[in-house]
Amino acid sequence: MSVVRRPLIAGNWKMHKTIEEARAFVTELRDVALPSNVEVVVAPPFTALAAVHEVLNGSRIAIGAQTMSEHHEGPFTGEISPLMLRDVGVTFVILGHSERRAHFGESDAGVNHKVRVALSHRITPIVAVGETQAEHAAGKTLDKVLAQTRAAFAAVSEDDVARCVVAYEPIWAIGTGLNDSPESANAVLGQIRQCVPGLADARLLYGGSMKGANAPLLMAQPNIDGGLIGGASLMVSSFLAVINAAAAAR
Repeated sequence: MSVVRRPLIAGNWKMHKTIEEARAFVTELRDVALPSNVEVVVAPPFTALAAVHEVLNGSRIAIGAQTMSEHHEGPFTGEISPLMLRDVGVTFVILGHSERRAHFGESDAGVNHKVRVALSHRITPIVAVGETQAEHAAGKTLDKVLAQTRAAFAAVSEDDVARCVVAYEPIWAIGTGLNDSPESANAVLGQIRQCVPGLADARLLYGGSMKGANAPLLMAQPNIDGGLIGGASLMVSSFLAVINAAAAAR
């Protein structure tokens, strides 16, 4: 019996929005009649999480974090633990984003550790994988993303893997306005779905310049269950366009 995978649209605000800007955004979003067949997540910067939680507490919109520490507490200056995230209503966390890997030295082994810790705290990991332009041009897309995916879920049970989310974000498409073709993205996600036991039932997202204009074609693909949205998540109108496209496609 096949599993019905509810579409998921997650907005990664990155290093954008003050507390008041974040509060205004989620207040406007909360007051919209969102489609019931799509799960919506917003991932503000750490400084705005508490304010966003105050506004969204009791709503249908979930809160995500953009990363987290694998440690529960201790002498780790500047880090934020899963206990702290749960305290402000976080139920999703983005792990292994290419910007974290490139600028802050995150490794496949570190992502795996964080995945296991997040699951132990009932936080759903959104594991980001993707290839560079050079790797894409050399035909090494699958080598890269399948290796990242297998590493992220090493020693994770099949049932726990099924609870997770994987976001395929071609690095060459992040913030560039470029995007992979729907058919190509679907093919890559189809290979990801088969590479680790449990991912057949997990939700797989596409990221990398997904917006209202291209979301309908992307969401029509059988292996694309939603999107990890960057730039288009920073305005309510453009974020809603993606959410509504996901609802219509399913």
